[in-house]
Amino acid sequence: MRSVRKNLREVYVWQLPVRFFHWINAACIIVLCITGYIIGDPPAVQHATPASENYWFGWVRLAHLATGMIFVVNILMRVYWAFAGNRFARWFNFIPLTREQWKSIFATLKVDIFLLTDKPVYDIGHNSLAATTYFGLFVLSVIQALTGFMMMFVTTNNVGAPATTWMLFSMNGFFVVRYIHHFLMWAFVLFMIIHVYLVFYHDYIERNGIASSMIGGWKFIPEWVYRDYEIEIRKECERHHSSEQCKHDEYDPL
Repeated sequence: MRSVRKNLREVYVWQLPVRFFHWINAACIIVLCITGYIIGDPPAVQHATPASENYWFGWVRLAHLATGMIFVVNILMRVYWAFAGNRFARWFNFIPLTREQWKSIFATLKVDIFLLTDKPVYDIGHNSLAATTYFGLFVLSVIQALTGFMMMFVTTNNVGAPATTWMLFSMNGFFVVRYIHHFLMWAFVLFMIIHVYLVFYHDYIERNGIASSMIGGWKFIPEWVYRDYEIEIRKECERHHSSEQCKHDEYDPL
Protein backbone atom coordinates (compact mmCIF):
# COMPACT_ATOMS: atom_id res chain seq x y z
CA MET A 1 0.00 0.00 0.00
CA ARG A 2 1.41 3.40 -0.96
CA SER A 3 1.85 5.83 1.91
CA VAL A 4 1.18 9.58 1.81
CA ARG A 5 4.32 11.71 1.98
CA LYS A 6 3.53 15.24 0.79
CA ASN A 7 0.85 17.92 0.38
CA LEU A 8 -0.06 17.70 4.05
CA ARG A 9 -1.54 20.45 6.20
CA GLU A 10 -0.94 20.74 9.95
CA VAL A 11 -4.21 20.93 11.90
CA TYR A 12 -4.80 21.21 15.65
CA VAL A 13 -7.31 18.43 16.34
CA TRP A 14 -7.11 17.08 19.89
CA GLN A 15 -7.61 19.64 22.64
CA LEU A 16 -5.76 19.31 25.95
CA PRO A 17 -8.75 17.83 27.89
CA VAL A 18 -9.14 15.11 25.23
CA ARG A 19 -5.45 14.23 25.47
CA PHE A 20 -5.58 14.16 29.28
CA PHE A 21 -8.62 11.88 29.11
CA HIS A 22 -6.89 9.52 26.69
CA TRP A 23 -3.75 8.99 28.75
CA ILE A 24 -5.54 8.86 32.12
CA ASN A 25 -7.95 6.34 30.62
CA ALA A 26 -5.10 4.25 29.21
CA ALA A 27 -3.27 4.21 32.55
CA CYS A 28 -6.46 3.33 34.45
CA ILE A 29 -7.33 0.45 32.11
CA ILE A 30 -3.82 -1.03 32.45
CA VAL A 31 -3.86 -0.79 36.26
CA LEU A 32 -7.42 -2.11 36.49
CA CYS A 33 -6.67 -5.09 34.24
CA ILE A 34 -3.54 -6.04 36.19
CA THR A 35 -5.07 -5.63 39.64
CA GLY A 36 -8.37 -7.16 38.51
CA TYR A 37 -6.61 -10.25 37.21
CA ILE A 38 -4.75 -10.65 40.52
CA ILE A 39 -7.99 -10.25 42.47
CA GLY A 40 -9.75 -12.79 40.25
CA ASP A 41 -6.92 -15.34 40.50
CA PRO A 42 -4.69 -14.41 43.45
CA PRO A 43 -1.31 -16.18 43.67
CA ALA A 44 -0.46 -18.31 46.68
CA VAL A 45 2.21 -16.32 48.48
CA GLN A 46 3.77 -17.59 51.69
CA HIS A 47 5.32 -15.23 54.22
CA ALA A 48 7.26 -15.92 57.36
CA THR A 49 5.72 -12.90 59.07
CA PRO A 50 2.15 -12.69 60.40
CA ALA A 51 -0.64 -12.06 57.91
CA SER A 52 -1.45 -8.75 59.61
CA GLU A 53 1.95 -7.48 58.49
CA ASN A 54 1.52 -8.64 54.89
CA TYR A 55 -1.38 -6.69 53.55
CA TRP A 56 -0.31 -6.86 49.89
CA PHE A 57 -3.63 -8.25 48.66
CA GLY A 58 -5.47 -5.49 50.49
CA TRP A 59 -3.28 -2.95 48.72
CA VAL A 60 -4.10 -4.60 45.39
CA ARG A 61 -7.82 -4.30 46.13
CA LEU A 62 -7.37 -0.69 47.25
CA ALA A 63 -5.45 0.16 44.06
CA HIS A 64 -8.23 -1.45 42.00
CA LEU A 65 -10.94 0.51 43.83
CA ALA A 66 -9.11 3.85 43.74
CA THR A 67 -8.24 3.47 40.06
CA GLY A 68 -11.83 2.49 39.32
CA MET A 69 -13.02 5.73 40.93
CA ILE A 70 -10.56 7.75 38.85
CA PHE A 71 -11.70 5.86 35.76
CA VAL A 72 -15.36 6.76 36.40
CA VAL A 73 -14.61 10.44 37.06
CA ASN A 74 -12.48 10.56 33.91
CA ILE A 75 -15.33 9.08 31.86
CA LEU A 76 -17.76 11.65 33.28
CA MET A 77 -15.39 14.47 32.35
CA ARG A 78 -15.17 13.11 28.80
CA VAL A 79 -18.97 13.01 28.57
CA TYR A 80 -19.00 16.68 29.56
CA TRP A 81 -16.37 17.48 26.93
CA ALA A 82 -18.46 15.68 24.31
CA PHE A 83 -20.76 18.72 24.56
CA ALA A 84 -18.21 21.44 25.38
CA GLY A 85 -15.24 20.50 23.16
CA ASN A 86 -14.41 21.28 19.56
CA ARG A 87 -16.11 19.55 16.61
CA PHE A 88 -13.74 16.56 16.77
CA ALA A 89 -14.60 15.89 20.42
CA ARG A 90 -18.38 16.29 20.10
CA TRP A 91 -20.81 13.45 20.76
CA PHE A 92 -22.22 13.32 17.21
CA ASN A 93 -18.90 11.93 15.95
CA PHE A 94 -19.34 8.76 17.99
CA ILE A 95 -22.88 7.74 17.09
CA PRO A 96 -23.40 6.84 13.39
CA LEU A 97 -26.51 8.86 12.59
CA THR A 98 -25.77 9.91 9.01
CA ARG A 99 -25.34 8.10 5.71
CA GLU A 100 -21.83 9.56 5.37
CA GLN A 101 -20.79 7.99 8.69
CA TRP A 102 -22.02 4.55 7.64
CA LYS A 103 -20.25 4.87 4.29
CA SER A 104 -17.05 5.73 6.16
CA ILE A 105 -17.50 2.71 8.45
CA PHE A 106 -17.82 0.26 5.54
CA ALA A 107 -14.98 1.95 3.63
CA THR A 108 -12.68 1.66 6.66
CA LEU A 109 -13.66 -2.00 7.16
CA LYS A 110 -12.58 -2.68 3.56
CA VAL A 111 -9.15 -1.20 4.31
CA ASP A 112 -8.44 -2.30 7.89
CA ILE A 113 -10.24 -5.64 8.23
CA PHE A 114 -11.03 -7.20 4.87
CA LEU A 115 -8.06 -5.70 2.95
CA LEU A 116 -10.26 -5.32 -0.15
CA THR A 117 -8.72 -2.00 -1.18
CA ASP A 118 -5.45 -0.13 -0.78
CA LYS A 119 -7.10 3.30 -0.77
CA PRO A 120 -6.96 4.80 2.76
CA VAL A 121 -9.97 6.57 4.27
CA TYR A 122 -8.97 10.08 5.37
CA ASP A 123 -10.58 11.91 8.27
CA ILE A 124 -9.33 14.86 10.25
CA GLY A 125 -10.67 13.52 13.55
CA HIS A 126 -11.62 9.91 14.28
CA ASN A 127 -12.81 7.90 11.32
CA SER A 128 -16.39 6.71 11.79
CA LEU A 129 -15.42 3.11 12.51
CA ALA A 130 -13.02 4.15 15.27
CA ALA A 131 -15.50 6.64 16.72
CA THR A 132 -18.30 4.05 16.80
CA THR A 133 -15.92 1.58 18.44
CA TYR A 134 -15.11 4.16 21.12
CA PHE A 135 -18.81 4.61 21.79
CA GLY A 136 -19.07 0.84 22.23
CA LEU A 137 -16.11 1.03 24.62
CA PHE A 138 -17.94 3.74 26.56
CA VAL A 139 -20.96 1.43 26.94
CA LEU A 140 -18.67 -1.39 28.14
CA SER A 141 -17.04 1.04 30.58
CA VAL A 142 -20.43 1.89 32.08
CA ILE A 143 -21.29 -1.81 32.47
CA GLN A 144 -17.85 -2.53 33.93
CA ALA A 145 -18.17 0.30 36.45
CA LEU A 146 -21.69 -0.78 37.48
CA THR A 147 -20.73 -4.43 37.95
CA GLY A 148 -17.69 -3.35 39.96
CA PHE A 149 -19.82 -1.14 42.21
CA MET A 150 -22.32 -3.99 42.66
CA MET A 151 -19.62 -6.27 44.01
CA MET A 152 -18.01 -3.59 46.15
CA PHE A 153 -21.07 -1.95 47.72
CA VAL A 154 -22.89 -5.19 48.59
CA THR A 155 -20.68 -5.57 51.68
CA THR A 156 -20.76 -1.91 52.76
CA ASN A 157 -23.12 0.68 54.21
CA ASN A 158 -22.35 3.03 51.32
CA VAL A 159 -25.11 5.34 50.10
CA GLY A 160 -25.12 3.45 46.82
CA ALA A 161 -25.45 0.03 48.47
CA PRO A 162 -29.27 -0.34 48.25
CA ALA A 163 -29.40 0.35 44.50
CA THR A 164 -26.33 -1.70 43.57
CA THR A 165 -27.34 -4.57 45.84
CA TRP A 166 -30.77 -4.65 44.20
CA MET A 167 -29.12 -4.71 40.76
CA LEU A 168 -26.75 -7.49 41.84
CA PHE A 169 -29.54 -9.77 43.07
CA SER A 170 -31.71 -8.94 40.06
CA MET A 171 -28.86 -10.34 37.93
CA ASN A 172 -28.91 -13.64 39.87
CA GLY A 173 -26.22 -12.84 42.36
CA PHE A 174 -22.55 -12.16 42.88
CA PHE A 175 -21.03 -14.86 40.68
CA VAL A 176 -22.96 -13.87 37.54
CA VAL A 177 -21.89 -10.26 38.01
CA ARG A 178 -18.30 -11.35 38.68
CA TYR A 179 -18.14 -13.36 35.45
CA ILE A 180 -19.50 -10.41 33.46
CA HIS A 181 -16.91 -8.13 35.08
CA HIS A 182 -14.11 -10.62 34.40
CA PHE A 183 -15.16 -11.27 30.79
CA LEU A 184 -15.27 -7.54 30.02
CA MET A 185 -11.73 -7.20 31.36
CA TRP A 186 -10.55 -9.39 28.48
CA ALA A 187 -12.60 -7.26 26.06
CA PHE A 188 -10.59 -4.24 27.22
CA VAL A 189 -7.32 -6.16 26.81
CA LEU A 190 -8.29 -7.13 23.26
CA PHE A 191 -9.28 -3.55 22.49
CA MET A 192 -5.91 -2.21 23.68
CA ILE A 193 -3.99 -4.64 21.46
CA ILE A 194 -6.06 -3.82 18.35
CA HIS A 195 -6.05 -0.09 19.14
CA VAL A 196 -2.25 0.15 19.41
CA TYR A 197 -1.79 -1.88 16.22
CA LEU A 198 -4.20 0.27 14.18
CA VAL A 199 -2.71 3.54 15.48
CA PHE A 200 0.74 2.64 14.18
CA TYR A 201 -0.72 1.08 11.02
CA HIS A 202 -2.56 4.28 10.09
CA ASP A 203 0.36 6.43 11.18
CA TYR A 204 2.59 4.60 8.69
CA ILE A 205 0.09 4.37 5.82
CA GLU A 206 -1.36 7.87 6.03
CA ARG A 207 1.66 9.74 7.42
CA ASN A 208 -0.77 11.85 9.45
CA GLY A 209 1.01 11.86 12.81
CA ILE A 210 -1.86 10.06 14.50
CA ALA A 211 0.43 8.52 17.14
CA SER A 212 2.05 11.81 18.15
CA SER A 213 -1.21 13.77 17.81
CA MET A 214 -2.44 12.42 21.14
CA ILE A 215 0.60 14.04 22.73
CA GLY A 216 0.78 17.39 20.95
CA GLY A 217 -2.73 17.61 19.50
CA TRP A 218 -1.64 18.19 15.88
CA LYS A 219 -2.27 15.97 12.85
CA PHE A 220 -1.07 16.22 9.26
CA ILE A 221 -3.97 16.22 6.83
CA PRO A 222 -3.94 16.01 3.01
CA GLU A 223 -4.76 19.40 1.54
CA TRP A 224 -7.80 18.11 -0.40
CA VAL A 225 -9.28 16.59 2.78
CA TYR A 226 -8.88 19.90 4.56
CA ARG A 227 -10.58 21.75 1.70
CA ASP A 228 -13.56 19.36 1.80
CA TYR A 229 -13.95 19.92 5.54
CA GLU A 230 -13.58 23.67 5.09
CA ILE A 231 -16.42 23.73 2.54
CA GLU A 232 -18.63 21.51 4.73
CA ILE A 233 -18.09 23.57 7.87
CA ARG A 234 -18.54 26.87 6.06
CA LYS A 235 -21.93 25.64 4.82
CA GLU A 236 -22.78 24.70 8.40
CA CYS A 237 -21.76 28.17 9.54
CA GLU A 238 -23.93 29.83 6.90
CA ARG A 239 -26.98 27.96 8.19
CA HIS A 240 -26.64 29.89 11.46
CA HIS A 241 -24.86 33.12 10.47
CA SER A 242 -24.57 35.45 7.53
CA SER A 243 -22.22 34.69 4.65
CA GLU A 244 -20.13 37.71 5.57
CA GLN A 245 -19.59 36.46 9.12
CA CYS A 246 -18.48 33.08 7.81
CA LYS A 247 -16.02 34.73 5.42
CA HIS A 248 -14.47 36.84 8.20
CA ASP A 249 -10.72 36.50 8.61
CA GLU A 250 -11.17 35.26 12.19
CA TYR A 251 -13.46 32.43 11.09
CA ASP A 252 -11.79 29.13 11.87
CA PRO A 253 -13.30 26.25 9.87
CA LEU A 254 -12.07 23.76 12.47
